[in-house]
Amino acid sequence: MDILLAAKIIIMGIVEGLTEFLPISSTGHLILAGSLLNLTDEKMKVFEIVIQAGAIFAVCWEYRQKIASVIGGLGSDPKERKFALNLIVAFLPAAVLGVLFSKKIKAVLFAPVPVALAFILGGLVILWVERKHKGVDEHDTSHARVHSVDDMTMLDALKIGAAQAFALIPGTSRSGATIIGGMLFGLSRKAATEFSFFLAIPTLLGATVYSLYKAREELSVADIPMFGLGTIAAFISAFFCVRWLLRYIATHNFNAFAWYRIAFGIMILITAYTGTIVWAD
Repeated sequence: MDILLAAKIIIMGIVEGLTEFLPISSTGHLILAGSLLNLTDEKMKVFEIVIQAGAIFAVCWEYRQKIASVIGGLGSDPKERKFALNLIVAFLPAAVLGVLFSKKIKAVLFAPVPVALAFILGGLVILWVERKHKGVDEHDTSHARVHSVDDMTMLDALKIGAAQAFALIPGTSRSGATIIGGMLFGLSRKAATEFSFFLAIPTLLGATVYSLYKAREELSVADIPMFGLGTIAAFISAFFCVRWLLRYIATHNFNAFAWYRIAFGIMILITAYTGTIVWAD
């Protein structure tokens, strides 16, 4: 692997880690970054999914005590069994729809212009949800029904899982769909954000394993350094991003991310229409 390719791989890993847990779509940013860096072949599409594992390892490390508690309590603690079951329920909608329609979605929507449109629409949805919550104190118990991930019902989990399924559309944002969906369904901002983190573990690891299995004949041992470097870069950037986001939501809403999505989406459409940037499909 030459230096130029290594630099591009590191950039892609950093982009993945910084955007995976923010409501701005990591897949959308990776498609755009890959287009600009001329990394658009089939192997790179697998790479973009596999390096999500790096971001997931960062979440696993940040929440290692909770994860250990859940695993250790599966046989004896009803609360931990309930939490694990909720994760499974929330995971299933996107998993089933992803297996059924991922090929069609990739063929039609994995391109800069559809991503730009999803950026804009997602930003408008975030602004609408935040407007519904305007003036509400996050510590006021009157506005949110669920304040902890341990208090969620199975129906709450199913609703958030359905919201996550919208993230199969690139540019929508998995974290954005689950966090904003959770807030709509009665979760506090903190509970929705944390459940989004936990739900990412089975969702993204499942996507990684499934993508590697489907592309097993296209990959070789020579690809390990590329995938490994991207995964490490994603882990480091995601680690700092997760910690920053938890501090950020304590005192801020998501409006800034919404306006970023809208502005970025408009920029992509303008540059694509004028030919200022030739976005590769």
